[in-house]
Amino acid sequence: MARRRGKLLGIVLVLLVLGGLAAGAWLFAVRWAPSRAQYPVQGVYLDTHEERATWPTMKATGVDFAYLLATTGSDGRDQDFQRRLAEAKAAGVRVGAVHRFDLCRLAGDQAGNFITNVPRGRDMLPPVIEMRFLDSCKDRPGRALVLSEIAALIAQIENHSGKPAVIKLGKDFEAMYDISTAVNRTVWLQRDFFPPDYAARPFVMWTANEKRDVEGLEGPGNWVVVQP
Repeated sequence: MARRRGKLLGIVLVLLVLGGLAAGAWLFAVRWAPSRAQYPVQGVYLDTHEERATWPTMKATGVDFAYLLATTGSDGRDQDFQRRLAEAKAAGVRVGAVHRFDLCRLAGDQAGNFITNVPRGRDMLPPVIEMRFLDSCKDRPGRALVLSEIAALIAQIENHSGKPAVIKLGKDFEAMYDISTAVNRTVWLQRDFFPPDYAARPFVMWTANEKRDVEGLEGPGNWVVVQP
């Protein structure tokens, strides 16, 4: 009986140790960010419309800038974008807008959606065009057509903003269309914990942790760093 109890106690202790290690690893992962010594400028990308942010807290705890998803395709938009933009600016956080590219929509219609919903201003960060495959669009046009549409979209968004656009490339999208060899713009890549290398040119911006626990933000945030 004593031997059985000893075995059970041993199993419980092992499970507790393993649980503690798992919890420690999870806690490390959700709090991890690259070193400030290597990447002095760090911020967040809020890529849905549901995140609730307390901007003064975020600013005080290390959010240097923020990008907000403003529009998707030709008709998707964040109805609260203007409010979120104003709140971030009021807290002293530099902020910019992201347009999510849709392969199933014409570039002119997408540009119109962005221009209508995103104000231009000297204090705005460069606009970002995010390129990834969307669940709502199953089309896969040829590369020449995609590059032509992207060029038209970039031209119109840059004309509106007065600043060169940043190209945020999903790994699968880049693998199919090889955007980074054809579009001479700043590249933003994504890979948790390890610097990404899937584009033809080095990244300037890097989403280093997609699920970081950011103080002042309800829910996880995409943590983004900038090459110095």
